[in-house]
Amino acid sequence: MIPAAPASMQPPPPPAGGTGPSAPQRWQQLWREALRDPCELLGLLDLDPAALGLSEAAAAQFPLRVPRGFLARMRPGDPHDPLLRQVLPLDAEMRPMPGFALDAVGDTAAKAGDGVIRKYRGRALLVATGSCAVHCRYCFRRHFPYAEEAAAAAGWRHTVELIRDDPGIDEVILSGGDPWSLATHKLAELTDALSAIAHLKRLRVHTRLPVVLPERVDAPLLDWLAALPWPVTVVVHANHANEFDASVDAAMARLRGAGATLLNQAVLLRGVNDDIQALCELSERGFQAGVLPYYLHQLDRVQGAAHFEVDDARARQLHAAMAARLSGYLVPKLVREVAGDTGKRPL
Repeated sequence: MIPAAPASMQPPPPPAGGTGPSAPQRWQQLWREALRDPCELLGLLDLDPAALGLSEAAAAQFPLRVPRGFLARMRPGDPHDPLLRQVLPLDAEMRPMPGFALDAVGDTAAKAGDGVIRKYRGRALLVATGSCAVHCRYCFRRHFPYAEEAAAAAGWRHTVELIRDDPGIDEVILSGGDPWSLATHKLAELTDALSAIAHLKRLRVHTRLPVVLPERVDAPLLDWLAALPWPVTVVVHANHANEFDASVDAAMARLRGAGATLLNQAVLLRGVNDDIQALCELSERGFQAGVLPYYLHQLDRVQGAAHFEVDDARARQLHAAMAARLSGYLVPKLVREVAGDTGKRPL
């Protein structure tokens, strides 16, 4: 489950004076207006909940959350829409499947304390928050104990101490949940403290917000980003070309203007992008927005996501077809995360 973040970490309420496109805090208002009722979502798309296998039990276990701007990119009347499939709670999630676990990638064994995960040499991943603007049904941390593990606890103090005391850490990775669901002042609180650590060389942010809620890329976030003392890589997460529109393009342009390197990681998902045309269009459309393909992940085998799995033979076939069709820089690495490995495992 992804519980609500503590009030001190939640986006502040929008100020008086309007919520138009130029108003400060517009993204927080849009966040609050996200759809939470699966039947309302399907009603807006002119779809029948009974015909789709909608599951109240799955929605209760892992609640639906969809920003209305992301909804606007779905095709009305299409029960197979690739964006809808990523967010809709279905009966298939509640079927027990051998080999699918609560902790699919070994996060528990790699915990170093207070939301810090140490899997790979030189890198510390901070589970900054459990909050996300969208709840993806294949999320590998859908069962993560966020209430017990949050790097932002105690004003990041323990997290910063851990990184400061380990000179082998030269890169900090912000993850979650979605780290950009935190208010910008909370992010600045962390990076101000980290800036005093001489052995840090890079900052990486893994976020879906520039895709599902591009309004998050606002002036305060850009000012924070541009002022950081390290090279910054922002790894966004889009699985289908239809996730990009003009608002996403504009958000990516703003991020590049603030000095960020933009990469995309996608997950290979049955019924979403498991065909050569969809994968090639994703790479090409992302690159058009200034985002370089990075990883194409095989599904993390988390409980509730088995209906998205594509077998390895099909994954390799699709990846080879991409390499035969696209320029090399448009072909992401096909990988799987395996608990205990020292890096992502190429397939």
